Amino acid sequence: MKIDLRSDTLTKPTPAMLDFMMHAEVGDDVYKEDPSVNELERRIADMFGMDSALYFPTGSMTNQAAIKIHTQPGEQLIADAYAHVYNYEGGGVSFNSGVSCKLVSGHRGMITASQVEEAINPPDFYHSPLTTLVCLENTTNKGGGACYDFEEIKKIRTVCDTHQLGLHLDGARLWNAMVANNENPKDYGGVFDTISVCLSKGLGAPMGSVLVGKQRFMDEAIRVRKILGGGMRQVGYMAAAGIYALDHHIDRMQVDHQKAKEVGAQLALMNAVSSVEPIDTNIVIFNLAEGPSKQKFMEVLSNEHIAISDMGQGKLRIVTHLDYTDIQHDRLLSILQKLQ
Repeated sequence: MKIDLRSDTLTKPTPAMLDFMMHAEVGDDVYKEDPSVNELERRIADMFGMDSALYFPTGSMTNQAAIKIHTQPGEQLIADAYAHVYNYEGGGVSFNSGVSCKLVSGHRGMITASQVEEAINPPDFYHSPLTTLVCLENTTNKGGGACYDFEEIKKIRTVCDTHQLGLHLDGARLWNAMVANNENPKDYGGVFDTISVCLSKGLGAPMGSVLVGKQRFMDEAIRVRKILGGGMRQVGYMAAAGIYALDHHIDRMQVDHQKAKEVGAQLALMNAVSSVEPIDTNIVIFNLAEGPSKQKFMEVLSNEHIAISDMGQGKLRIVTHLDYTDIQHDRLLSILQKLQ
């Protein structure tokens, strides 16, 4: 039995999701004639109380499109040093938009309103890039699934309004944050100009992300999607997976969160583990202690066909997800207990 905990992107459609996909009504989405895509976009726009939404093939593309819409070449955005838009999108910020990043050292990938204020370049100082956008990430990937305090987000919105900055949310795992903290998506829609949400992580769809936002920004989104090569044809089969996931896979994320906490608690008891970072949602980041126990830990995982991610700098990552079954969970805990 292989247990793959490298990422929540590894999930496959459930039989019920596949059946729903195969019965989807489809059309040509480039002409905006795919009923399933149109329904998915309407559902998510309504969910967040936003003006409109647009379906994209990937979350990197939704983020890159949002940055392009919000900025002009030569300008600068503010983000945490752990931000996905900076670390894991192939340099797209500079390549696609000609924009630089002012990186802030926050806490577990989260920055504060005061840090944002301090990072803004004086607009009349023409030697430095003009600051025009703030990008937040919730939950934070590199920060171990950490969730923002929504009150801090509102303070950041106030700073953005004062300085006339756009505010974009990389919400690839926003569903996890909202489930963990019992939050209302409309509250997020009321604060951000644009939000990217992913369907292929915790929700378990095979592909797709949606950019949702205020109309003055979304009017440009379909053109930018075309430029980036994101126009698709009869993609309603995949959009239908997203619709199914919205109806069946949101509340169950709490199971992933609980399993992650149980794995983290077991890791914390082990001599081979030097530290386990706080666990808010479905991501567990931990460090191994140097010595023979470290080598044994990695050998046992390999021999037991358990796959996890090496994030570098001594950090290892486990991500629980829809396809991580109760049987797999019990087996992993049993193996870790024997190792301690």
